[in-house]
Amino acid sequence: MNLPATITNYLAAHTARDLEAATQWYAADAVVTDDGTTYHGRDEIRAWLGRAASEYTYTSELVAARQVDATTYVATHHLEGNFPGGSVDLDFTFSLDEDLITRLVIAAE
Repeated sequence: MNLPATITNYLAAHTARDLEAATQWYAADAVVTDDGTTYHGRDEIRAWLGRAASEYTYTSELVAARQVDATTYVATHHLEGNFPGGSVDLDFTFSLDEDLITRLVIAAE
């Protein structure tokens, strides 16, 4: 399945650790939930992206993608790296409005 350009562009920027490019794909009032913590708005999301990019070294591979409804998509990534456990499959559940991400929830499969 092809993901919308908003998501593929965001994921490419995230993988490249380009914080400015990644952050531009979020709505001003977007919300991200990752590892039990919720971040509100672009400033908190940018700070979260910066910490997440520097905390561990890992590789990420998109292994599956599906559309849930008209505005919700799930992109499943397999990560391997120096984080606890060393390997995990994560669902990135995106909610979109127009061409922006309004919500992202990252959770283990």
